[in-house]
Amino acid sequence: MTSQPASPLLGEPGAVAADVPDAGVAAHYGDPFAEQRALAGRCGVVDRSNAGVLRITGPDRLSWLHSLTTQHLERLEPGVSAETLVLSPQGHIEHHLALTDDGAAVWAHVEPGTIASLVDFLTSMRFMLRVEPEDVSAQYAVLTVHGPEAPAVLAASSLPDVAISTGFGTDLIVPREELAARVADLRSAGAVLAGLWAHEALRIAAGRPRLGLDTDHRTIPHEVGWIEAAVHLSKGCYRGQETVARVHNLGHPPRRLVLLHLDGSEDKLPGHGDQVLLDEAGVGFVGSAARHYELGPIALALVKRTTPVAATLQVDGVAAAQEVLVAPDAGANIQVELKRRRADLTGRARE
Repeated sequence: MTSQPASPLLGEPGAVAADVPDAGVAAHYGDPFAEQRALAGRCGVVDRSNAGVLRITGPDRLSWLHSLTTQHLERLEPGVSAETLVLSPQGHIEHHLALTDDGAAVWAHVEPGTIASLVDFLTSMRFMLRVEPEDVSAQYAVLTVHGPEAPAVLAASSLPDVAISTGFGTDLIVPREELAARVADLRSAGAVLAGLWAHEALRIAAGRPRLGLDTDHRTIPHEVGWIEAAVHLSKGCYRGQETVARVHNLGHPPRRLVLLHLDGSEDKLPGHGDQVLLDEAGVGFVGSAARHYELGPIALALVKRTTPVAATLQVDGVAAAQEVLVAPDAGANIQVELKRRRADLTGRARE
């Protein structure tokens, strides 16, 4: 497992270090709710320098990645961003990449602790192709810029960095030795420094899963909504495609991602892996949980597809109402529109 050095931003006033899997960066800088409001209402910059950074060079890089992953990448234009997955032969999610190509190399970031196994897999699949995958996490780091004022802040800053946009902020890949200076530049342009707790609260409210927290070793793309964001359903063969095609055309995934609105009268958040109960019977597990500045305590959970959508669930003795993220009828080529109250990328509720 590749370990990144602790971020220099942990030396900022009020910084409180995050726990595993986000060790090495700040959970917050003294006021998590104010940091959430800054991300939602103005512009904030989040230190995600614990993420793994991958660079792939060589003239065959796009067609090669296209053949190995779930996304259509062989004609990806420079500067365009994408998400893609590496699946097991059985169709289970092994890696999630957010990436872009700068015309000379593909740049991607992945979850902390996963870069080494990803590079090992990619290296084993090079064969005679002109590609060179490299873990550059020691040299480069990730910053994420959020908020309605983010475009203006980015335009006013002097950052010539690689930028990846996935619909949930803009991820900048910056030289690690310049991390503090880049953050200072963004703050001078109007961004507020925010910690991982604020970023995670908005991510959970937006219903965006995170590999390793909201997934397990059996998770397939349909279960967590990545079928829309990270899978191209009309491309050629790749590892795990049979499972994706079978579920999409003939069946339904066994589980579905939900947003849980937890009873706020209990002063506790569920832990990762806590069992979700319906009438004392287990129907799933909790992934990520957070306290949102508007919605209160919330969590993402993976539950059995057949769990009634209107049922009140229980997590560690706390009542939890469901908000549907993945429809019970997902797959089988059926598209079901469910009107749901959901936090948009600013963290505000919308219909």
